[in-house]
Amino acid sequence: MGWHVVLTKAAATVATGAVGAAAYDALRRAARSAPVREATVTATSWGLRGVRKAEESAERSRLAIGDIVAEARERIGEEAPPPTATVGHDHDH
Repeated sequence: MGWHVVLTKAAATVATGAVGAAAYDALRRAARSAPVREATVTATSWGLRGVRKAEESAERSRLAIGDIVAEARERIGEEAPPPTATVGHDHDH
């Protein structure tokens, strides 16, 4: 009769542990999949938009400064060098 009680308690403990482990794994998978990924994608898209805006602002500033320098050179009678479009670098790899 003593072994019967021990086996019953052991079986109950194993069943409780198995249910707990399954619930933990399911909860971990659910938490990992949807909300965290969605938040990460949203944050990344905001970051990309910010980078694009910064690049546009930098380009506008560069063009405005170029116009100012060209006008200043024109006022003092100096010829502005023609704009250059470099598409790479000038050495071999």
